[in-house]
Amino acid sequence: MGTTGASMLLIRPLIYANKHRKNVAHIFIFFIFLVANAGGALSPLGDPPLFIGFLKGIDFSWTLKNIWGETIFICCSLLFIFYLLDCFYFYKYEDKFILSKPLLDKVQPKFEGKFNFILLLLVTILVLASGFWKSRISYNVFGTIIELQNLVRDAILLVIILVSLWATPSVVREKNGFSWSPLLEVAKIFSGIFITITPIIAMLHAKENSSLGFLLHHINNVNQHHSTAIYFWATGMASSFLDNAPTYLVFFNIASGNPVELMTELPSTLAAISCGAVFMGANSYIGNAPNLMIKAIVEESGIQMPSFFSYIGWSCMFLLPLFIAMTFIFFS
Repeated sequence: MGTTGASMLLIRPLIYANKHRKNVAHIFIFFIFLVANAGGALSPLGDPPLFIGFLKGIDFSWTLKNIWGETIFICCSLLFIFYLLDCFYFYKYEDKFILSKPLLDKVQPKFEGKFNFILLLLVTILVLASGFWKSRISYNVFGTIIELQNLVRDAILLVIILVSLWATPSVVREKNGFSWSPLLEVAKIFSGIFITITPIIAMLHAKENSSLGFLLHHINNVNQHHSTAIYFWATGMASSFLDNAPTYLVFFNIASGNPVELMTELPSTLAAISCGAVFMGANSYIGNAPNLMIKAIVEESGIQMPSFFSYIGWSCMFLLPLFIAMTFIFFS
């Protein structure tokens, strides 16, 4: 489903399941770490950077075969840390009486709007098909090259959205507390990011002829010695603040740009770029679109989330030590 789809499906049940608790911000911070980022590492459908690699020629199963160890390490480590932290908050700050009574009223779970599962399956098939189908037909739209398969995919996706809006009873979305405001907030912020990111992406594409030439020159020198740590950290740090999808594409091209060469001769470099883009997108709210959407939905429900810089403090405390460990274990 991808990190965005999984996050939007699960965030409101998670809010409901913890509505009786006082200290819950850490739950949603780790939800961002795990579901909105690390959980999407094993397939091109899981995270936008990997999907871009798939569109560029990386085999669909490559990430599953090559970065499963890194994914298991980061996910299991975060789950263990979360368990200890959640126990601390629960037993230290929650009222004692909730320990001896049912946490929630008895409910009878059921699905409404089941038709949307069919639409969800269609979305997955469409996204996957757009990567396998190479029409070799493209159009120039105001200087942007749009391939036919992507145009067809996006057009059908819009139709699916309209069908869902028409076929789903409005009461279902009302019960889920659905609103457009988190999506609008993300759209505004990421529009600004993609506008202001243009000069930086242009400098990275210009390679050693730009003002970032000193950095790229160093990366290229390191690349000659087949070191992967620099790619892991360079891709990751850029992904933390510039959005991980375009950052992945830039370092994909810097490393080689040839998918066959990267998969066969430089697999550790491709693994480092993939892990840096996917995992370190969790370092800030703007590293990956679902991060900000989760924050907006949680705050809309009345729960206070950390500010932009406070969230970075959380990521520095819990993610950076794991990334340093990953560097020595997988990318040294």
